[in-house]
Amino acid sequence: MIEKIVIVEDEKLNADRLKRLISEINPSVKITAVLDSVMDTIEWFKENEEPDVVMMDIRLSDGVSFDIFDKVAIQCPIIFTTAYDEYAVQAFKYNSVDYILKPVEKEELHSALNKVDDYKSKMENQLSIDKLLSYVKQKEYRTRFLIPFRDGFQTILVTDLSFIYMDMKLTKARLKNGKDVVLNLSLDDLEKQLDPKFFFRANRQFIIHVDSVDQLVNYFNRKLKVILFNADFEVIVSREKSNLLKEWLDS
Repeated sequence: MIEKIVIVEDEKLNADRLKRLISEINPSVKITAVLDSVMDTIEWFKENEEPDVVMMDIRLSDGVSFDIFDKVAIQCPIIFTTAYDEYAVQAFKYNSVDYILKPVEKEELHSALNKVDDYKSKMENQLSIDKLLSYVKQKEYRTRFLIPFRDGFQTILVTDLSFIYMDMKLTKARLKNGKDVVLNLSLDDLEKQLDPKFFFRANRQFIIHVDSVDQLVNYFNRKLKVILFNADFEVIVSREKSNLLKEWLDS
């Protein structure tokens, strides 16, 4: 069931039309944001939880929307809306469930939203299967990393990690001794491989170790700012994740 939609559209008339059509199709859907540029969209997705679907124009005021995916990982379904048909093949590389040419008609939009519902239903079923399998097979978490070092390799123990963060498309781990090492894995992969008893995915840029947290500070809009030992970063945790973080730290 679609509850939240983000619209990425730089023409106000088109954005207003989408909002009106969505309201007519399903009045209970909440439009959580209307974004009109590549940069605004990148910043929004860095600070907020993903919606159920994104309605995304391709040509924006400061570039093409495909540039967004180079900066942030968006996992939710995308419905592309554009006046140009030459991007269709490229669009389906980015979680696209439909590609609608402007002007967007109500019937086409309704069909696209139904595709999103079907997609989400299949994903939920798969998650249920995965959860069942996780009970059958005991999960084994990573205990060390082998990384290049000088003319050979070096072993880094997971117990030596303070936190992991993204820096210029590189995944870096800050060690307890203050040094940084590069890990050849994405944060999404690491989130699955590290024991959630000790590691928490704070946002799209950070995975933190339980012993690295110095204090939590209340932030605007009921978010939390995490103060880490041995770090000069601001780590902001969304309102939706704040309670999970507090429960994790208090367990």
